[in-house]
Amino acid sequence: MIFYGVTVLLLLISFGANKRKTVKALKIAWKKFSTIAPNFAVMLILVSISLFLMPDDVIKHYLGEEDLISGMGIAMLVGSIALMPGFIAFPLCGILRAQGVPYMVLSAFTTTLMMVGLVTLPIEKAYFGIKTALFRNGIGLVIAMIVAIITGLVFAEVVI
Repeated sequence: MIFYGVTVLLLLISFGANKRKTVKALKIAWKKFSTIAPNFAVMLILVSISLFLMPDDVIKHYLGEEDLISGMGIAMLVGSIALMPGFIAFPLCGILRAQGVPYMVLSAFTTTLMMVGLVTLPIEKAYFGIKTALFRNGIGLVIAMIVAIITGLVFAEVVI
């Protein structure tokens, strides 16, 4: 509620400062939202159906707290292969978190999802060359591991 309040306050300030630019910005925002909303709804429905059909025990077994290392590895593999926009990935992580998936595993998934692209590797190879594409993806994996471990430490899922 605080974020909504701050947003409305800033919108009113913007409207007071320059009514024309604010209305123009709102029209642009609505147009972009209208373009994204149908795809977002379809993806969210498909993800929800998939998670509904998959028993919680299976999710907890493979991504749960029993074995964080293998859960992190599976999440990194799926994140590296999946081609999913962030506006779908983050609500998905919220659903997975509600089912008991640790923050460390979710961090590994989202970081590799955004930074590693095995599906897009052929395109990267064509534009940047195989060495650069593999190097970039390798660095992305290393960064994902580091981010996941730090996340595990911050949320006390991993103790040194």
